Amino acid sequence: MNFILVIVILVLDKATKLFAIEYLQPIRTLPIVEGIFHLTYLENRGAAFGILQGQRTFFLIATTIVVASIVFFMYKYKKMYKPMKIGLNFIVAGAIGNLIDRVRFGFVVDFFDFRIWPVFNIADSAVVIGAILVSYIVLKHDHFEPKEM
Repeated sequence: MNFILVIVILVLDKATKLFAIEYLQPIRTLPIVEGIFHLTYLENRGAAFGILQGQRTFFLIATTIVVASIVFFMYKYKKMYKPMKIGLNFIVAGAIGNLIDRVRFGFVVDFFDFRIWPVFNIADSAVVIGAILVSYIVLKHDHFEPKEM
């Protein structure tokens, strides 16, 4: 596991969420490009797209299981492809970032608002980027580790 990558993503996530709490919560939304991109304070008590509202315990347990499973997987397959390793680190960082919010506040702070898509945050973005990288390796190869020559 690349702890530096995970820490960098977590620091960016926490710093931007602190900004959202301090500056966006009182004003609710700040248009950057009117009607296209706003910074909008939102307390998400559900999952992606706001589904499963109020299922905090479920999310705490599920996130813990997912993070533990990924860490175990990364321990077992130490020589995996680089995009796979980076992707799994992104997923872990994003999951932990939102887990911290759920434990601390009972909701996840979201603020990137493109108006045609649900409001999201850096942790959400990390999970999506990580999933794309992992999917790329899974679709391209029939194994997780480069074969020895």
